[in-house]
Amino acid sequence: MEYDVVIVGAGPAGLAAAIRLRQVSPDASVVVIEKGSEAGAHILSGAVIDPIGLDRLLPGWRENEDRPLKTQVHEDNFFLFSENGGFRIPNFLMPKLMNNHGNFIGSLANVVRFLASEAEALGVEIYPGVAGAELLYGDKGEVLGVATGDMGVGRDGKPKDRFTRGIELHGKYTLFAEGARGSLSKQVIAKYDLAKDSEPQKFGIGFKELWRIKKAKHKAGLVQHSFGWPLAADTGGGSFIYHFDEDLVSIGFVVHLNYSNPTLSPFDEFQRFKTHPLIAPTLEDGERSCYGARALTEGGWQSVPKLVFPGGALIGCAAGFMNVPRIKGSHNAMLSGILAAEHVAKALAESRAHDEVFAYDAAWRTSDIGRDLKPVRNVKPLWSKYGTYLGASLGGLDMWTNELFGLSFFGTLKQGKPDHACLTPLSEVTPIAYPKLSSKLVFDKLSSVFVSNTNHEEDQPVHLRLADPNVPVRDNLPRYGEPAPLYCPAGVYEVVYGDEATKSDPRFVINAQNCVHCKTCDIKDPAQNITWAPPEGGGGPNYPNM
Repeated sequence: MEYDVVIVGAGPAGLAAAIRLRQVSPDASVVVIEKGSEAGAHILSGAVIDPIGLDRLLPGWRENEDRPLKTQVHEDNFFLFSENGGFRIPNFLMPKLMNNHGNFIGSLANVVRFLASEAEALGVEIYPGVAGAELLYGDKGEVLGVATGDMGVGRDGKPKDRFTRGIELHGKYTLFAEGARGSLSKQVIAKYDLAKDSEPQKFGIGFKELWRIKKAKHKAGLVQHSFGWPLAADTGGGSFIYHFDEDLVSIGFVVHLNYSNPTLSPFDEFQRFKTHPLIAPTLEDGERSCYGARALTEGGWQSVPKLVFPGGALIGCAAGFMNVPRIKGSHNAMLSGILAAEHVAKALAESRAHDEVFAYDAAWRTSDIGRDLKPVRNVKPLWSKYGTYLGASLGGLDMWTNELFGLSFFGTLKQGKPDHACLTPLSEVTPIAYPKLSSKLVFDKLSSVFVSNTNHEEDQPVHLRLADPNVPVRDNLPRYGEPAPLYCPAGVYEVVYGDEATKSDPRFVINAQNCVHCKTCDIKDPAQNITWAPPEGGGGPNYPNM
């Protein structure tokens, strides 16, 4: 199937690009494929949303009766937590860019559903339940498009009765909007060496639960962030709790994936966090309705790779446009989609195809995206190098000097090692013990996966691929205690012993049907032995309001 533009991923970046393309080039043929069962099914975000992207893309969205965002921020609090309490940081000490007033609280998944309807109204073709499985190249090494995955293949690799062959989608340009650590984006970055002049990309893992709480406890428009407990000072991360709509609360927790202790469990840290005396009273007598987890790109300004290659470009979190201290990326995702679309439309108008749209790559640093990311470029490396207390303080100081004087005393710092290289051997750390918690606010992984509505066709090839099946037991287990069962938020990985008492005959087990598509294993595995590949289209979580 031939198109002017093929877009992989129906998230905020991909749909913004599709809408903008049709706005400026009404005759351009545009197709968007989405591996989730519907647009929004795999979208997970806090979310406090800076409306700059929506305002630019759809200026009248606020007057639309079906608008997806209705709750504006009215109160903005920031805490440093200790185990039994916390200190509220006065708002006047926070740089202006950290101010959330004027932003909206809501479901990014619902924003995406709204964007999908707007795109379809403009004539964009959107195909949900269709995974991009393979890159297509021309004779000169240019990207011609993508091939979608075959459907109806058994675990043995043989076609079943309902086998349906994938199709090739050819485009003059292909835009990759897969989000953090997209499988095809990863291949494109490697093939064209797009990251050769950038710092290593950094990542976090973000957890989120959606709760309906008692009306008396609900404060529509309240935003609360914290850092500190339960994480140790040498482990980066933080939390959010947002009140929006009718008695809904989004509560979440982020752990930076450059942590060093292989016995750390990000999922259990999140569960502990909910028992904090400044958090638990809000949730008590409430009901959890959904759970999800997703990797976040955290490298920012100095980790953004070259964005263009022959035949296409990276947009959104595939490019790494998240602002770490603001915990926001959707606004930059939309802005990058708009920016790329405008430059691609110009190339199409000049009858170009399959070349590099250099103008897009040259434009982002002087755009609103660059103005958002440059002042915070040192926050992540300072936190990583100096820990939570000193590092976060220096990061705040650096944001202030950037805001007041347009400069940083630190210049532009390096990010250091990639996250998979940050683990310390098990023999050199103090193992973290996670006591069993009796709180009704705490859940296990499997019950959490259940409320994520995750589903996969079980009789299909395992989409979590080991380059060497022996590495987990032979190498990772003795050196790191095999951290995969701990960093995975969904119970996908297990080390099972033939004799539990003696810990003999260990086997590495992959429960692929539990996967919530967070991509953490692809990022954090110390041997880089795990590759996340898309399963059959339509599989994975089905987030209703996340």
